[in-house]
Amino acid sequence: MFKSKVAIALLAISILPFSGFSQSTGDKAPANWYNLDYKTDKVMGISTEKAYDLLKGKKSTPVIVAVIDGGVDVNHEDLKDVLWINEKENTKSSKDGNNNGYIGDKYGWNFIGNANGENVNYDNLEVTRQIALFEPKYQSVLPSTKLSAKERREFVAYQKMVADYATKMEEAQFGELNYLKLKENVDKIIKAIAKEPKDITKKDLDDYQANSDSEKLALRVAKKEADKTSFNDFYKDIIEATEYFTAQTKYHLNKDYDSRVIVGDDYNDASERYYGNPDVKGPDASHGTHVAGIIAAKRNNGIGINGVADNAKIMSIRVVPNGDERDKDVANGIRYAVDNGAKVINMSFGKGYVYNKATVDEAVKYAMENDVLLIHAAGNDGNDIDITPNFPTKYFTDEDDAITGEAPNWITVGATSWKLDDGLLADFSNYGYKSVDVFAPGVEIYSTMPENEYKVQQGTSMAAPVVAGLAAILRSYYPELTAKEVKDIILNSVTKVDKKVKIKKEGSTKKVYLDEISVSGGIVNAYNAIVEANKYIANKK
Repeated sequence: MFKSKVAIALLAISILPFSGFSQSTGDKAPANWYNLDYKTDKVMGISTEKAYDLLKGKKSTPVIVAVIDGGVDVNHEDLKDVLWINEKENTKSSKDGNNNGYIGDKYGWNFIGNANGENVNYDNLEVTRQIALFEPKYQSVLPSTKLSAKERREFVAYQKMVADYATKMEEAQFGELNYLKLKENVDKIIKAIAKEPKDITKKDLDDYQANSDSEKLALRVAKKEADKTSFNDFYKDIIEATEYFTAQTKYHLNKDYDSRVIVGDDYNDASERYYGNPDVKGPDASHGTHVAGIIAAKRNNGIGINGVADNAKIMSIRVVPNGDERDKDVANGIRYAVDNGAKVINMSFGKGYVYNKATVDEAVKYAMENDVLLIHAAGNDGNDIDITPNFPTKYFTDEDDAITGEAPNWITVGATSWKLDDGLLADFSNYGYKSVDVFAPGVEIYSTMPENEYKVQQGTSMAAPVVAGLAAILRSYYPELTAKEVKDIILNSVTKVDKKVKIKKEGSTKKVYLDEISVSGGIVNAYNAIVEANKYIANKK
């Protein structure tokens, strides 16, 4: 699941528990910072523009990058020229033009919809689904109840889930109550000022006289947040936060809600492949569109932004709802990408529990066999994922959850900010000495949004596509490189930082070096990667 993108720093007011992806940086990030260079621009970007100077005169070939996400707006002005298009298909046709089993898959496929064009928007969290599954069997179990070894493991896991679920529900109910109250009072202020939110100024807020203590609090919050951006942006964030917490209580944590009736598949049949529809945008394509833009938004076209890769084709695969993705859909999304020519797959999603890991593992192995590179976001809980996994993972496991192997063509990505100080590691980013391979820019990333819009978002969801874009550059300009070689070049060419960064550990903050919390110990660098690739190719001859 990708969390809400809300970035309101309201914790200081002590009324709300939710900080979203807040990252205290003190000022705004420079435009396009993730493509910039530290020596030239004094920000910790990946030196993309500098890398292209090295590539001048070198030919490239198109590389298909699959974005497995919540949907992509294929009509966006900055993406429409960089799409993978299945020329034999028409989204309105009833015939399978290329006989791949998916009718009308012109831009990709949507695994969370049905043949009638209905789509899943909301779904449960995986913890909710698993509690609903195990509750009938284990809710009445006593310490004296005889259980097999497998049942005992399930029961212990179930108890952990119940505690986690209770905490999530408490936070969601508290957040919903407070954000609804805040929005109610902000709406009163808007009505009294008698202007549209986009037209409300700081002077309007300063002149307004609150009529109650709750209005005074709302006004204070509005002034503080409007000073950072604008009142209109603040109001949009309030709406988004309200919707987020309402979705938590109504759908994500509701054990009685079942979205799968919309899809209409046999959910327990993990071998089922051919379901869904060709609507790759779906009801909410904001996250996937943002991710796609980071990878490959049309460069140097005078509009919008410059994506990282200059010759990538975005294949859109929708498997992530507003809630947690399902393992069957993830596995099918990977297989669809591989079968239709993707050489890089971006997976900016994740969850704390897994239902059918074996099915996902088999799909990952299929990608490995076909020389495809998988890029996965590390997650946004500030956790050590060596200890607390964020699924899917690069590790293969058996039925007892023992690790049996590791995917060689897999990169897990944590997020960093633009300043070279102890806040370089994004405060939300997961980390792990064995489980996180590299870091990449993921704080205040400006990219594409549906309906030709653009917006700043942040998360490891934004860091992963930076790496996917770099992988696409390497696979485009050096097509002779294998997926494993591309991964090795990316990891061996990182920018090392001789400075400790802050992490959350066991309820407190400590400082560590990046090589203590990742495999490579650094931040990806496109310029260094091109230099490394040139050396690698020269040595192979």
